[in-house]
Amino acid sequence: MKTRIVPFCTFLFFFVTTLSSRCSARDTLTLSTPLLDADGATLISDGGRFAFGFFSPVGSSNRYIGIWYHNINDNQTVVWVANRKHAITGRSGRLSLTTEGRLAVTDGNSTAVWSSHSATVLENPVAQLLDSGNFVVSNGSSVAWQSFEFPTDTQIQGMKIGWDLTTGCNYNLTAWTSEIDPAPSGYTMSIDQSGDPQLVITDGPRLHWRGGPWNGNRFSGVEGMQRDRPIGVGFNFVTNPHQVVFSWYRLINTSIIDRLVINPSGTVQHYIWIEDRQIWTLFGVGPRDECDSVARCGPNGVCHPEGSTMCTCLQGFTRRNNSIELDGCVRITALDCVNGADGFVNQSSVKLPDTSTATVDWSMVSLDECRVRCLRNCSCTGYAQANVSGSGNGCVLWWTNLLDIKFYAGGTGQDLFVRVAAADLPRAKPGHRSTLLAVIVAPALAIFLLAFIVYWVRWRKKKHGIYFDDETQEKDLDLPTYDLDTIAEATDNFSESNKLGQGGYGPVYKGKLKDGQEIAVKRLSMTSTQGAHEFKNEVMVIAKLQHRNLVRLLGCCIEARERILIYEFMPNGSLDALLFDKAKSRLLDWKTRYNIIVGIARGLLYLHYDSRLRIIHRDMKASNVLLDKDMNPKISDFGMARTFRDDDAEVNTMRVVGTYGYMSPEYVINGTFSVKSDVFSFGILILEIVSGRRNKGVHNSPFHMNLLDNVWNLWKDGEALKFVDESIVHSIVASQVLSCIKCGLLCIQERPIDRPTVNTILKMLDTDVSLLPEPSPSRFVNLRDPLESGSSATGKSYFTMNAISDTILEGR
Repeated sequence: MKTRIVPFCTFLFFFVTTLSSRCSARDTLTLSTPLLDADGATLISDGGRFAFGFFSPVGSSNRYIGIWYHNINDNQTVVWVANRKHAITGRSGRLSLTTEGRLAVTDGNSTAVWSSHSATVLENPVAQLLDSGNFVVSNGSSVAWQSFEFPTDTQIQGMKIGWDLTTGCNYNLTAWTSEIDPAPSGYTMSIDQSGDPQLVITDGPRLHWRGGPWNGNRFSGVEGMQRDRPIGVGFNFVTNPHQVVFSWYRLINTSIIDRLVINPSGTVQHYIWIEDRQIWTLFGVGPRDECDSVARCGPNGVCHPEGSTMCTCLQGFTRRNNSIELDGCVRITALDCVNGADGFVNQSSVKLPDTSTATVDWSMVSLDECRVRCLRNCSCTGYAQANVSGSGNGCVLWWTNLLDIKFYAGGTGQDLFVRVAAADLPRAKPGHRSTLLAVIVAPALAIFLLAFIVYWVRWRKKKHGIYFDDETQEKDLDLPTYDLDTIAEATDNFSESNKLGQGGYGPVYKGKLKDGQEIAVKRLSMTSTQGAHEFKNEVMVIAKLQHRNLVRLLGCCIEARERILIYEFMPNGSLDALLFDKAKSRLLDWKTRYNIIVGIARGLLYLHYDSRLRIIHRDMKASNVLLDKDMNPKISDFGMARTFRDDDAEVNTMRVVGTYGYMSPEYVINGTFSVKSDVFSFGILILEIVSGRRNKGVHNSPFHMNLLDNVWNLWKDGEALKFVDESIVHSIVASQVLSCIKCGLLCIQERPIDRPTVNTILKMLDTDVSLLPEPSPSRFVNLRDPLESGSSATGKSYFTMNAISDTILEGR
């Protein structure tokens, strides 16, 4: 009897387990099979790509109905939420399908917290989770409702952003309120269909970012959209009387998993899932820099994110009231609407101006037709080609001031033709004397200058070193030089595949010398705002430095017009690339972050007190800290550094350089810098490392709380641990965290005399927080742009977004 029971029990167990597995893996919801949170049941799409059910955001106990990726191990990345406005407390939620074909979510008290609305009533409805991630209510032949038509904060393949002009439906993405609260915030990404339709992000009624109009290949204001396109992904933008929508589709590789998400801070991010590393990798982002702030340089101004001068005027325009940033630019000469003498200046490589009031004429097939059309109407201020793909066609025409123009140094922008008066055109037709000058004098002058340059370069170079003029004397640096052919070979002729990044100086490439040594090659761009001064300064300063927390300069190359610096290669890149990326920041647990803080402090201590030359870095920020294979920090980029004598307490300069958000108040306002300027920057950096967030300024709104406001308020309320990056809360040592935060607050005191020295900072980092002095509240949270007068509580803060590599203000 016993031997018969065992096989029967085994069969029964197998049958029940199989049945249970099939039930839990179902992909449909029927009238008789509601989804109960208490049962822990989920729907799994037929191909296993997506899951549907109740979930709680990380760090929250509230319950929501949502859709997330099922076939990847990513800690439940949610792409859609039903009851985002009304959370359920406890596992009492219930999702059911009504006889009319409507979905309903109720809590434990049978109170409805969310329902789908549809004008279509179905008989025998079924709700099914498709392998595309779309949750559809249908009866097999007719669809009553689908989640793709009601996106939340994420767009995946098959979803649309834009307008259904027949029904009036607006498909847009709305950010979560926070990482733990999916309730809709004020940030929305949508298509503005007025004028020439363009991609925008709004914050309530305010325009936050403008992606520009579609030009046949990409949105004009989404830099690198084609260059950054994943293999096998195609973009689609449809404009017709029925719809204005943007979507993407698969060309070849259907296995690519990617998503477009707008985060709680109003930034749109394109992520790709890297299967080998089991992480999401950021592939594109917008806004990218301060020039993506709407109308950063005012009417008829051009914003240069990598320029020494951020705002310039279009040719034919000049500053209004000596302040481009506040008031923009006005015409130098009025247009001639009678004689037709006006002309056009080509402003190349730009994001096209705001097109919300522009018009598009698709009947035109050439730029000549656009030019003629614009000249016929005195109100026309400029034109550009509407579709640049293929042979190109269509014409965008502007009728007002040209607003929100951004220059792309990489040449990825479009050509904008700006209407100007004849007197302001680039050059007039040369007369007899100017022709004689061009033919005879100019070539002779060019030959003379060329000979002088060749002589100068040869005089400067030596076999094993380079001479540069120091402030006191000329010195032989004994720095190895490399020929251009060696560097080109090491970097595969500066190929894009070896490009590590782009800074204010120029691009940086990974290379490998013939002996196998890996190097990082920083090449001065021909369009760079930096040049001989920064190159000389970098070589003069860093060649003399040897410390484990400073990047090592291996040599340089100055052949022809090239200025190239060769460094040791840092496998983990720059600190900002990891710290400010939600996925990658998890690699930086608390122990690693604390060691990075201490390592940077040791590097600064060497610069300020222990090196042969006492040095002020003047541009301490996360992007100038590199990480080696063991995550040890190394301070880099000494192009802005200054040496000083032991008896110099502080130095004044007429050339204020650095990055807003890290620069001390006395430096920005008065041009006064000292070792305490670096201490201020380091304090900002400490707070960024602890929080995992950038020190963003308040230039968009006087009521927006920046990083410094936030940390001070939490500190004075005794809740400083809430300031810690959520991704590392599980690994922190509370005493160390509090000491670091307090040390950071002491470093950013308003008066330099109140800030500790680096030597004291190192002691503070290893001291109980109760023994450290108390920081005082400072006015730094309300300091305004140095170009503004007074210190009112309104206006633009100079603590702006610090994504820009370098900002240089020339003193008057």
